[in-house]
Amino acid sequence: MRHPTEGTLRRLVDEPAGVPDADREHVAGCPVCLSGLATAQRDAAAVSTALDTGATPDVDAAWRRLSYAVAVDERRRATAAAPAPTRRWRNRLRSPVVAVVGVAALLAGGGAAAAADWLQVFRTEQIAPVTVTQADLVALPDLSAYGTAQVVEEPDVRGVSDAAAAEQATGLTVPEVTDLPGGVSGDPAYQVGDRAVVEFTFSAERAAQAAAAAGETLPPPPAGLDNGRFRLSAGPGVAAVWTSGSGAPGLVVARAVAPTAESSGVPFETARDYLLSLPGLPEDLAAQLRTFSGDGTTLPLPVPAGLVTSSVADVDGAPATVLTSRDGSVAGVVWVTDGVVTAVAGSLDADEVLTVARGLQE
Repeated sequence: MRHPTEGTLRRLVDEPAGVPDADREHVAGCPVCLSGLATAQRDAAAVSTALDTGATPDVDAAWRRLSYAVAVDERRRATAAAPAPTRRWRNRLRSPVVAVVGVAALLAGGGAAAAADWLQVFRTEQIAPVTVTQADLVALPDLSAYGTAQVVEEPDVRGVSDAAAAEQATGLTVPEVTDLPGGVSGDPAYQVGDRAVVEFTFSAERAAQAAAAAGETLPPPPAGLDNGRFRLSAGPGVAAVWTSGSGAPGLVVARAVAPTAESSGVPFETARDYLLSLPGLPEDLAAQLRTFSGDGTTLPLPVPAGLVTSSVADVDGAPATVLTSRDGSVAGVVWVTDGVVTAVAGSLDADEVLTVARGLQE
């Protein structure tokens, strides 16, 4: 089945009841479309904020925002001739969630030397929640305004026939669910994705231009940061998805090689201190990210404030983060073991997802 159009994804945000069941079922089990849906939700929130007339208009601030938007649009038009898959992944790099995780990885600390001229500055050994408000997401700076991002390896998310095919495609052992929870039955559909690698090159000139267009002053970059390169890698990964009668994922068991980050030689302290000083980064979010800046092994997981609650648990000796929607209709648990992230989620409660997680067979 083809991916639903951007218009269909937006309708899922504004008028979900008007979207055909086949499209809703596809989106619910497709990581590509779920990413597009998240972008549509963010855009809707941004438009709602922009149209809010509860305060007296600030003409000067509006003019600065318009100038900045025009500058960004010109850069986007310059890359419009790129192949469709590349454009799609560049758009995803602008996602607020990607921005949070990417910045956090760069802030997280040092590690051992990597191959060639890359120095590992982050490796995922555990995951911890970071509370993010809608205002934080809207206010996050666009990383594309501070340099250039290049997709080195695309994940090529696709369906495969069974667990054996998934293991062959990813090299990962697909965990087996021994006892399905109530309301979940049948066989799962399997999806796999190759490793994704993105390189970001910081540009002091572009960053200064973006800050000026927004009416801000950019702190002077430290020596060595201009044209410094950073590489974020994640995957490959696999997901087994059981679809409920309503078309939503009743249960998802996913596994992927955990994210790592490397630099071309810029010390992690240099990148950390400077990134946290950039204008536009919400102070409460920056304060949370600072708590991850010492060990270089904890990956922050953005959690929407007011919509999701988080708690800690144990899965076979590994520390795990449990996420539950406020209405209790959806829950998930995620943990890291030996450089591999495993997650269990679905239309279940926290106890049910923990039972599934603790009962997985390799």
